Amino acid sequence: MNKSPSILGGSCIIASVCVGAGMLGLPSAGAGAWTLWSVFAITLTMLVMTISGWMLLEAFQRYDLKVSFNTVTKDILGDRVNLFNNLMVYFVGGILLYAYITSSGLILKDMLGISSQLASILFVLVFSAFVWHSTRAVDRISVLLIMFMVLSFVFGVSGLALKVDLTVLFDSVGAETQYAPYAMAMLPVALTSFGYHHSVSSMRAYYGDERKAKNAILGGTLIALGLYFLWLFSIFGNLPRSEFGPVIEQGGNVDVLLSALGSVIESDNVSRAINTFSMAAILSSFIGVGLGVFDFLADFFNFEDTRMGRVKTWGVTFLPPLVMSLLFPFGFVVAIGYAGAAATVWTCIVPALLVKKCREAEACGVAVGEMPVTGVAVPSGFRAPGGQGMIALVMGFGIITALFHFLSMFGWLPAFRG
Repeated sequence: MNKSPSILGGSCIIASVCVGAGMLGLPSAGAGAWTLWSVFAITLTMLVMTISGWMLLEAFQRYDLKVSFNTVTKDILGDRVNLFNNLMVYFVGGILLYAYITSSGLILKDMLGISSQLASILFVLVFSAFVWHSTRAVDRISVLLIMFMVLSFVFGVSGLALKVDLTVLFDSVGAETQYAPYAMAMLPVALTSFGYHHSVSSMRAYYGDERKAKNAILGGTLIALGLYFLWLFSIFGNLPRSEFGPVIEQGGNVDVLLSALGSVIESDNVSRAINTFSMAAILSSFIGVGLGVFDFLADFFNFEDTRMGRVKTWGVTFLPPLVMSLLFPFGFVVAIGYAGAAATVWTCIVPALLVKKCREAEACGVAVGEMPVTGVAVPSGFRAPGGQGMIALVMGFGIITALFHFLSMFGWLPAFRG
């Protein structure tokens, strides 16, 4: 008899999907909003994104465990919405994998003494193998990586945390008194920092039970939120707000951020631990995001769950972002900012629409969509919290976040330059 997967393992997968983008993107994106408003922004985002993930579980429960966005959205919302949603899912997953591959190359080139391009290639070949193998393999490596991050976090970030200067943490000596306006431009990066939703179907298939998947999602987002708090407090308490200028000017690239952080760290051991932690954060997110994109594309292309079928899925998942990384490397924060705008479609808007349509069909006692796979709507075994108001809140949060990204892109929102 197979042992049921642990909630901790699933939580670590969800947390690992989140933390790469958040750990390396949030400090630069939140430099304008600084400590209190950054904490508010990521807490609000975590709550909304957890509920929207539960909404996906509610909509998915009528379907076979192997289905993903493609099947469910097409059935319930139609071909046009599904096509747009698919493009956004792949765009976000691809651009995040692209950002992680590029950042890994920048960090590993010094560790291995090779070019960043070769380092990126080796990174993909070695660590994408876990995704190709199975979700169970991703579970195992995710738990190890989270433990590894905690250890490097303790040795590295605790060194920073012990030296937190409250006047720096709360910018008491800064001339700036307005922080809230900068939080608007931070929201797209905050949303990406909890963008695990392409892994919801993987969690559901892994556990075979929506309630266990719900607990794993909540556990994962709480782990990520706790790590974000400690990370931001440690960085904002040591690196003055005025010194973020060079980091922001160079697109928030991970090597620039770590270099700036290194200038305020006296201990070489702490500096090495911070670099190790950053690498582990990128690796964990690369594997977690890779799993979500892998399962999504397997469903989209109807590739079989065989050795050769998984090779095909591996190719369409990892080769395009690797090629783009080698040809067009650019800023980490820029990449996840665009990802955040696009992710609002399938992390907020589509989950809300799916649940709205399913509940309307339930109330009328008719089939959801007209596809045989759905059968006749039945009373929900699992239901996300909240009624119409919660659906409107989740959808509105997504629309506002996307709007903030485009307003920021055109220079119509306050922009912090350091």
